[in-house]
Amino acid sequence: MLDELHELESTGLAQLQNVADADALERWRITYLGTKGRLKAIGPAMKMVPSQDRPAVGKRLNEVKTALESAFGEKRALLAREAPRGKGPIIDVTEPGIPMGLGRRHVISKTIDEITEVFARMGFCVAYGPEIEDEWHNFEALNIPPDHPARDPRDNFFLAGGLMLRSQTSTVQIRTMARTKPPLKIISIGRVYRPDTHDATHYSMFHQVEGLYVDRNVTMVDLKTTLFQFARAYFGPQAEVRMRPSFFPFTEPSAEVDMKMKVKGRWQWTEMGGCGMVDPNVFQAVGYDPEQWTGFAFGWGIERIAMRRYGIADIRWLFENDARFLRQF
Repeated sequence: MLDELHELESTGLAQLQNVADADALERWRITYLGTKGRLKAIGPAMKMVPSQDRPAVGKRLNEVKTALESAFGEKRALLAREAPRGKGPIIDVTEPGIPMGLGRRHVISKTIDEITEVFARMGFCVAYGPEIEDEWHNFEALNIPPDHPARDPRDNFFLAGGLMLRSQTSTVQIRTMARTKPPLKIISIGRVYRPDTHDATHYSMFHQVEGLYVDRNVTMVDLKTTLFQFARAYFGPQAEVRMRPSFFPFTEPSAEVDMKMKVKGRWQWTEMGGCGMVDPNVFQAVGYDPEQWTGFAFGWGIERIAMRRYGIADIRWLFENDARFLRQF
């Protein structure tokens, strides 16, 4: 598999050097980076890689993907610079420039502040943790076994030395519980990373907010009450919450959370994330006695909340830094 990845990288880069125009560049992109391209075609073969070799192969796969995408971007910029330019008006460099207006907080920063403020009123403190994690905090302590699909190299950014870019902010909950005696009531907010293909609803880096409440006699009633309070405080008194049965390794029982919110003038159900009661195995991993303590946890994507609240149709707009778009918020 490593030889196949090396051949894909060297062949792709060599052919890219011979691309001379925009049409040829688009054909190269479809061949190597398209949804049916050579890079995507390698994915199914990853299932045949022995489990002990998957981190190395997954890391190499991410390196090849990054190398091809980076070379593609550089070639596209080079062709744009070399394209023939028409004759335009002479620019008077002594003419005064256009005054710059006052800036605004980014819509993601604004959404994070709003979410934090709502949960702070409910007694939640904010906890932070590293974005580079080890597999114990990201998987094992969260009751995710070695053969679980969530640990697939195609779904994670593995690094050297057994490290990785965290795929969820649940790692902060584990670190907080490991150093803090119960009871505790926290939310963790931060960036997470997954090698998703960029489109209108997916990005390889996004933000999550996760909540954790541990105390004696915590129940699903407390969880549902918290979700109701957040929905009505953030989306308005007409907002509704429902929970559908689901499964997550780190909670039992588990549920998917839907919120009814106004989208383009209409109220509709929108999936926000997962929740549930903390699994006893998670408590044992951090030294909590599951016979004495209970707790609930939930996790949502911040971009999803922002997109629904402000009517944003494409997640990529949030990271393009287009001032015309950002001024709307």
